[in-house]
Parts: sequence; structure tokens; C-alpha cells
Amino acid sequence: MKTLKKQWLEAVGAYQFVLTFLFMGLSSFLLVFSLLFTSLWSFSVLYLAWLFLDWDTPNRGGRRSKWIKNWTIWKHLRDYYPIKLVKTVELPPDRNYVFGSHPHGIMCIGTACNFSTESTGFSEKFPGLRSSVVALNGLFHLPIYRDYLMSMGVCSVSRQSLDFILSQPRRGQAVVIMIGGAQESMYALSGEHRVFLQNRKGFVRLALRHGASLVPVYSFGENDVYRLKVFATDSWQYLCQSIIKKYLGFAPCVFWGRGLFSANSWGLLPFSTPITTVVGRPILVPQSLIPTDEEVDHYHRLYMKGLEQLFEEHKESHGVPASTHLIIM
Repeated sequence: MKTLKKQWLEAVGAYQFVLTFLFMGLSSFLLVFSLLFTSLWSFSVLYLAWLFLDWDTPNRGGRRSKWIKNWTIWKHLRDYYPIKLVKTVELPPDRNYVFGSHPHGIMCIGTACNFSTESTGFSEKFPGLRSSVVALNGLFHLPIYRDYLMSMGVCSVSRQSLDFILSQPRRGQAVVIMIGGAQESMYALSGEHRVFLQNRKGFVRLALRHGASLVPVYSFGENDVYRLKVFATDSWQYLCQSIIKKYLGFAPCVFWGRGLFSANSWGLLPFSTPITTVVGRPILVPQSLIPTDEEVDHYHRLYMKGLEQLFEEHKESHGVPASTHLIIM
């Protein structure tokens, strides 16, 4: 039985993640900009000078901090839901991997907790592997927030960044890509299991260029931590979402959870629904510096089949009815 103090620490851990995800980027930008018009202007000037010199770091492996990845608050975040990481097979550290993580959900909570922090013991479960979650390149243009993301091992999703990571002399690099992206977040309905994958083949081409094994990953419960309003495709709201997604890379969603002080009120605190991230079997990919369309299509089909198999094998043990199937769009 959890003590009241432990319950509050878990709620704070979960709420901290949400507020950081939603507001830290904009807040840090406004802070640096506003300080330029105060007596503390020199702090902003010095930071902007540093930003100029450090601009390309997110494309060159980032700058992770073991201390931040092991913060105690991540353990409280893990325990709030709780979040678990399940290994199905050994992943030898003598090769590189491209992890395709599904579904995106609203905030990628399972992916972030399992692969950007050490709260669920990634390094212990997969010794020798070095995980790098990749995110929108635009996020690394936001002052301070970019440094926070990099400290957790997050890098840019640009081709330059991905090629740099997978070209390192040290093997055991594991790039974690949210393949469904913003499009998937618009359909993160509770109880549904829908991924956008049919026309997403860039990650396969990446794996072929570097001879990196493809690994399907599925987070059961990711879509259940919030309630989402899905708009009809012919509505003006959907049109706005699509335009913003096209130009900014993310889709604004209307979602809600529970209140911080009451489970019966609306708020931004997620529902404490278990999230279990299952790492599937690797699909061995030969190196092909200039992969053909036929090669890409072949391994893309193998990946989709592997993801479906992973879902079917583990769905019932994680509360998904046997009649439910993964929808690949």
C-alpha cells in the first residue's frame, strides 16, 4: 500500500513530465528573449553566443548526462502508472539497431521513460546498448529546452543526426524513432491500437544504409493515459491540425486527463493506467549503401509482420481483448 507521500511524489513526477513536454520549450524561449530587455541582458547574450557555437550538437550525437537520466523523479514517474520495460530476446551489442516505437500517443510517455531515462533499467536489460531517442529538429532550436532534451539522450531526427549516430565506431547504437509521429497522435484513442506505418519507409532505408537491425517496439497502454477528441477529416478543426502539422511538425490535440487534487475533475494529470513497453525480435538487415525500392519494400513488409506478431503475442497479457487487432494505416 502506497503512503500518501509516495502518491504525491508520483503525481508530481507525472505532472512535471507533462508540464515540461507542453510548456518548457515556449517558456525557455520567452525567458531568454525577455531577459534581453532587462539589466540581466548579458545572460541572454552569453547564452545565445553559446547557442550559436553549439548549434550542430543535436545532429552530432547530442550531449547526454548520466546524472539527469538517473534522477529520482523519473522513478516516481515510472511508479505513477506504472511503466515497465519488457525484453523478449537478447540484443547483442556487436551491432546497431533502429527501434521503431509505437504508438506515439499524446506525449510518448512510455518511450521517454524507458529509453530516455534509466528508471526502468534499460542499460541493465540491454547491456552494451546506447539508446538515442530522436525528436523533431525544431525542438533543438529552442534555447535551454534543447539542452534539457540532449541531457536525456534525445537527438534530432534529421538525416545528418541519424547517419552520425549509426556511423559511430562503437557498436551497440540503438536509435529510437516514433515512426507514426504527429499523425498518430491525432488518433491516440483509448482502447484503440492504430499505427501509421504503411507509407513510412524512411526508417527502413536508414537501417539498410547502415546494416542496422530493425526492432519493433510496442507500448501497451500508451493511448489510455488521456482522453482525446478526434475531429472528422472534413472539419475545420482537422484542417487546422493538418496545416500546423505540415509546417511545424506537430499536431495540436484536444485532450484531457484528471485533476491534480481530484480524480473526478478534468485536468492535465494523466490517468494512472499501466504502460508496458515490449521490445520485440530484431529483423536482421544487410548493409546496402544505396538500397533499392525493392529492398526497402521487402524489409518494410517484414517489419510490419514483426510488429503485428509482437502485438498478437503480448496483447492478452496486457489487458487487450483477444478480438482486438492492430490497425496499420
